[in-house]
Amino acid sequence: MKKLLKVALVAVCFLTVGNFAKAQTKIGYVNTQLILSLMPEVKTVKSQLDIYQKQFIDELTSMNNELQTKGKQFQAGQATMTDAVRSSKQGELQDIQKRIQDYQNDAQQKYEAKSNELIKPLSDKIHTAVEAVAKEKGYTYVLDSGQTALVVAPEADNLEAAVKVKLGIK
Repeated sequence: MKKLLKVALVAVCFLTVGNFAKAQTKIGYVNTQLILSLMPEVKTVKSQLDIYQKQFIDELTSMNNELQTKGKQFQAGQATMTDAVRSSKQGELQDIQKRIQDYQNDAQQKYEAKSNELIKPLSDKIHTAVEAVAKEKGYTYVLDSGQTALVVAPEADNLEAAVKVKLGIK
C-alpha cells in the first residue's frame, strides 16, 4: 500500500512539475516481468538454477535422512539409556536440526544471489530496450506496471509490444 502511495505521489509530482514548466510529458508503462518471462534466454537461466538448486536439495535430503535415522535409533533405545546418554543423544539431534535449519537459510541466500546474478544481464537488456523505445516514441517517463499498480493506464501508452519487437520476442 505504501509503495502504491509513493508511486502515485511521484506520478502526481511529475504531472504537476510538467504542467508548471508548460512542457509536454509523456508517461508510458511496460511490464518487465512479463517481458522477462517471454525471453528465450530465461529457459537457460531456469535450467541452470534448477541444477544449482538440486545440489542444495540433495544435501538437505542427506541431512534429513541422518536426522531420521538417528531419531529412530534414539526412540528405539531410549528406554534402556541412562539419563546422561539420553541427554547427549537429544543434544545431538538438536544440533542436527540446527545444522539443517542453518543450511536451509544459507542455501536460500545463495540461490537468490545466483538467481540475481543470472537474471541481471537479461534485466539490463530489457532496461536498454525500454530506454530505446521510450526515446524513439518520445516518452519522458516509463513505469513498470509489474511493480506498480496503475489505476488508469491507456493502452496507447503500453510500450510492451514495442519493447518485445526491440528484443526480438514474438
